[in-house]
Amino acid sequence: VQLQAYGGGLVQTGGSLRLSCAASGPPFGGNYAMAWFRQGPGKEREFVAAISYGGGSTYYADSVKGQFTISRDNALDTMSLQMNKLKPEDTAIYYCAVPNRRGPLSFSDYRLSRVYTHWGQGTLVTVSS
Repeated sequence: VQLQAYGGGLVQTGGSLRLSCAASGPPFGGNYAMAWFRQGPGKEREFVAAISYGGGSTYYADSVKGQFTISRDNALDTMSLQMNKLKPEDTAIYYCAVPNRRGPLSFSDYRLSRVYTHWGQGTLVTVSS
């Protein structure tokens, strides 16, 4: 599976962006959970949001809860992240990721980067103040 994230760009504080992640290679439909992580300047990579393999459950970092919305289209093997009310601290490279096993993950595993073995190249989001 290859992942490609896109949709990043420069936006002013309070603006919105929609990131997308397209999967290519063996179609995996709704068999795998998917997630977004980000890495800001001088920071470690951190969990942002995840969605279960069927799309019925979503998980968010406290810092983005109520601000970001994750979704997926299993027919198209795509995932999106709608980001609203962006703040300068949201500036980061955003990565999409897929784990190495099918089906559900535990509540804690969704947030662990080591669970994910397939990563996109990242898309840069810059929020100006």
